[in-house]
Amino acid sequence: MKIDDPSVEENLAELSSSLAKTSDPHLIQAFLHCLLTPAEAADIAARWALVKALDKKVPQREIAKGLGLSLCKITRGSRELKKPGSAFRRVLALFRESGGDSPEAGGVAGGYPPLRGEAENPEGSERGGRPPPLRGSKGRSFGDVL
Repeated sequence: MKIDDPSVEENLAELSSSLAKTSDPHLIQAFLHCLLTPAEAADIAARWALVKALDKKVPQREIAKGLGLSLCKITRGSRELKKPGSAFRRVLALFRESGGDSPEAGGVAGGYPPLRGEAENPEGSERGGRPPPLRGSKGRSFGDVL
């Protein structure tokens, strides 16, 4: 499917409506892992980390180094956050209202069944119960900045 194919918007609208009907973050995450290749999932995760880092006023060069993203992608994310009525800003507000990614607030990062090929580690013992650090598209860890 080409990017200018009208069915792109139609399919994205259907997907968005379907995802909006569930309140189960584990189902959505499992669905995304089924839908996306590991590389696509890593790219989307890096872009979400980018948006959160920009919101926390992390310098763009630090984000680029930590996530392995180009300054061009980071600048695009920054511009999107500044737009009036920005979808990025609205989703970030929902994220913060729900307690962010804190396990105590029921965030997804706390613990859920392993997905495709993930090693099972229910206690998260090697990281004190915390999820592994987010890695950018080039496999670099962004550490605890986010």
